[in-house]
Amino acid sequence: MRDRFSTVWAVLALGLGAIAAQAQGVGRAPDAAEIVARDLTVFPDGTGLPVGRGTARSGRGLYEARCAACHGMRGEGMPHFAALAGGRGSLHASQPLLTVGSYWPYATTVWDYTRRAMPYANPGSLSTDEVYSVVAYMLYLNDIVGLDEVLDQQSLPRVKMPNRDGFVPDSRPDVPARR
Repeated sequence: MRDRFSTVWAVLALGLGAIAAQAQGVGRAPDAAEIVARDLTVFPDGTGLPVGRGTARSGRGLYEARCAACHGMRGEGMPHFAALAGGRGSLHASQPLLTVGSYWPYATTVWDYTRRAMPYANPGSLSTDEVYSVVAYMLYLNDIVGLDEVLDQQSLPRVKMPNRDGFVPDSRPDVPARR
């Protein structure tokens, strides 16, 4: 009970702090153009992917410079950072290795997560073409695409991920089926 009470007070204090900051002229509401610029939702079928392109070949150097320190040169992972490659066939094991190649059902989801959350120290700093390129390289490390295969808003949704059919569809009547 005490933890819940502390949490409520912390949330209340943060909310009041934000209101007070705006009342004192600190911060501002975003304008419509700023909202549109950040309103990028990518769906499994590729809806929402922006125009851009990349290959594993163009993503290799970028991956080595911006990703390998955390995820390893071949996507093998590092202490405290996830492996991105390998693990295929391990999902039914007692210690499955959840990677881009073994677990993720859609390449578009990998793209969206990479754009929003990576690199860890500077999320959202990659350009659209850089995201396509580094995702292509991650898929290449998992033997899913070729070194010179171009990924863009049309081809990325067509990439068949090894675990695409490994998830159970949501049978709730209020949830539309997506494939």
